[in-house]
Amino acid sequence: MAKEIDRVRAQSALAVIKQHPGMVLFVASPVLIGLGLVWWLVSPTLAIFLFLGAVLGGGAVLLMNRRQ
Repeated sequence: MAKEIDRVRAQSALAVIKQHPGMVLFVASPVLIGLGLVWWLVSPTLAIFLFLGAVLGGGAVLLMNRRQ
C-alpha cells in the first residue's frame, strides 16, 4: 500500500513540475543565485562541487525519506 502512495505522490510531483516550471524555478532560485555568486566571486570549481553536493545530498534525503 505504501509503495502505491509513493507512486501517486511521485506522479503528482512530476505533473506539478510539468505544469508549473516557473514555480519550480522560483523555488530553486536562491540556490542558483548562491551558486552564481560563488562561481563569480570565488571559484567555478567550488561552485561545481557545491552543485554536485546539493544534487547528491538532495537525492540522498529523498531516498532516505522514501525508505521509511
